[in-house]
Amino acid sequence: MQQRGVRMTLVAEGRKDILSALDRRLIENAPHPELTGFRRFVVEFVMFGIKEARACLFAGLFFVSIFAVPRAGLFGIPRYDVLLIIALAIQIWMVWTKLETMDELKAICLFHVVGFVLEAFKTSGANPSWTYQDFAYTKLLGVPLFSGFMYAAVGSYIIQAWRLLDVRIRHHPPYWMATLVALAIYLNFFTHHYIGDYRWYLAALAIGLYARTTVIFRPFDRDRQMPMLLAFILIGFFIWVAENISTFFAIWHYPNQLGAWSTVHLGKWSSWTLLVIMTFTIVASLKHIRATIHIPK
Repeated sequence: MQQRGVRMTLVAEGRKDILSALDRRLIENAPHPELTGFRRFVVEFVMFGIKEARACLFAGLFFVSIFAVPRAGLFGIPRYDVLLIIALAIQIWMVWTKLETMDELKAICLFHVVGFVLEAFKTSGANPSWTYQDFAYTKLLGVPLFSGFMYAAVGSYIIQAWRLLDVRIRHHPPYWMATLVALAIYLNFFTHHYIGDYRWYLAALAIGLYARTTVIFRPFDRDRQMPMLLAFILIGFFIWVAENISTFFAIWHYPNQLGAWSTVHLGKWSSWTLLVIMTFTIVASLKHIRATIHIPK
C-alpha cells in the first residue's frame, strides 16, 4: 500500500512537471530572425491562438461541462449541482498544479462574490432580468452557486493570458481613477433599474481614461501591441458569444427566450465589455501584475 501511494504521488508530481514544461515551452521562445513576411504572420497567429486557448483552460473545461452534462443531471444529481462540483474540481486542480497561485485564487474568489451579488439582484423581484429555471440543491436566493464560476472564468483567463503572453501595460491611468470607474460600472448594473442606465456615459468615461493605454504582448518571440480599449471590446465579444451558447443549452434564460431560444441582444456586448473593464481592474491589483503596469507620472 505504501509503495502504491508513493507511485501515485510520483505520477501526480510528473503531471505537474508536464504542465509546467508545456507552459515554459509556450513562454520561452528563442529569437527566430529567419521568420519573415507571411511565414512569420502564420507562426505568430498560430502561437497566439494556442496561448489564448491555454489561457482559457478554466473557461474551456467549464463550458465543455455545460455541453456534456444533460439537463436532467447525472446519477440523480441535478445539473446545476453537477456543474458546481465540476467547477470546484477544476479550480482545486488548477491551484494544486500551480497553474494559479493563492493570491490569484483570492482575486478569483472576489469575482465569485461580485458575480453572486449581481446574479442575486438581477434574478430577484417580479420582473427578473434572467432566470435559472431548473431545480438545484445548491441554489441560494434563487441563484445556483456554480454561476459565480462564470465570472471567475473571465478573471482566470485574464490572469493566465497575462503570464503566457508576457503582458505589459503602458500609460495605464492612475489606480484610483480606474477603481472609481470600475465601481461606477458595477453600481450601474444595480442602479439603472431605479435612476436610469448610464452605461454609455460610463463607456465614454472609460474611453477617455484608457485612450492612451496600450497592451504589449508577446505571441511568439517579438513584442506586439494593441490599444487597451480594443482588447476590452474583443474579450467582451467572446463572452457575448459564450452567453449565446449558454442560453442555447438552457443554463439560464432571458425573458424573451422563455418561449423559444433567440440570440442574446447585441446590447449585452456593451455590458460585458464594461464588466471586463471592472474585472481587469481587480486583476491589476495583484502585486506581481502591478509590476508590469506603467503609469505615467
